[in-house]
Amino acid sequence: MRVTKIFTRLALGSAVMLASLGSVQAQEDEVKVGFIVKKPEQAWFINEQQAATAIGEELGFDVVRLSGEDGQEVLTAIDNLYAQGADGFVICPPDVRLGPAIMNRANQYNMKVVTVDDQFVNSSGEPMEGVPHLGMSGYKIGQQAGDAIAAEMEARGWDPEKVAALRITNNELPTAVERTDGATAALLDAGFPESNIFDAPQQNSDTTSAFSAASPVLSQRGDYEHWVIYALNEESVLGGVRATEQYGLAAEDVIGVGINGSGAAFAEFSRDNPTGFHGTVAVSSTMHGRQTAEDLYRWISEDTQPPANTETSGVLMTRDNWQEVRAELGL
Repeated sequence: MRVTKIFTRLALGSAVMLASLGSVQAQEDEVKVGFIVKKPEQAWFINEQQAATAIGEELGFDVVRLSGEDGQEVLTAIDNLYAQGADGFVICPPDVRLGPAIMNRANQYNMKVVTVDDQFVNSSGEPMEGVPHLGMSGYKIGQQAGDAIAAEMEARGWDPEKVAALRITNNELPTAVERTDGATAALLDAGFPESNIFDAPQQNSDTTSAFSAASPVLSQRGDYEHWVIYALNEESVLGGVRATEQYGLAAEDVIGVGINGSGAAFAEFSRDNPTGFHGTVAVSSTMHGRQTAEDLYRWISEDTQPPANTETSGVLMTRDNWQEVRAELGL
């Protein structure tokens, strides 16, 4: 009887140990990925990270949401992910020229990387090969914004010769240049005079920096009654709109069209009275977050590498249709 009890205890102990080892192995087999964004406080990136987390919960992998507002913070985030056992990460870099340094660190840890929104470039300024990317064609999205401005000008009966364009620029960011170049080209194609386009260089990509950049331009060009505004995103366009309000321009004398389709635009459209923010070219940040996170997960778990470059398109969202477009795009 005593021998039987001893063997029984050994058997139970072995079973518990095997179960414990199995649990550890299961934890080790669970896929964990990072999602690093350059502006975690902006609605677009909040939405992207939330969408990535949601698809992770749906498919059974963990998403670690991190901030990477400069190069050092990005490298620290990658170190953090490695310490947590992550297999890779999705990133919207604070500077696309950091691509080689980021990939060097990722390769040290044998991590897979997918870029979203802003694509890595090499030392020659060309897109880095071997890093899957999902984003929008900056130039084409910019053209959509420019076309929307031109159409609204025509609807209001404005004479282009008497209209000024506030082009809020960020020439350090290739994506921003592509968008504003696209919008400029669309306006010129519609007959807008190039001499009436005035640059307002911003230091960042938020509303405050755009406001600071726009204010002196408006003060120097007081001979124009009508203004149109475009930039790399809706936060920057809103900064320009706020500057026109402080300058004393009425909402009906301003046409601002942004790019993205996020909380900043929703809040503006929800105001009781219309403002100079006419619309935004909305892109599904939800889709960007879900798709890149899922692509990375499939790459890690099934060895299915995502497409080299996927471009999404936008839909014009205005005060009249924003709720319908928001529902359609899952924003």
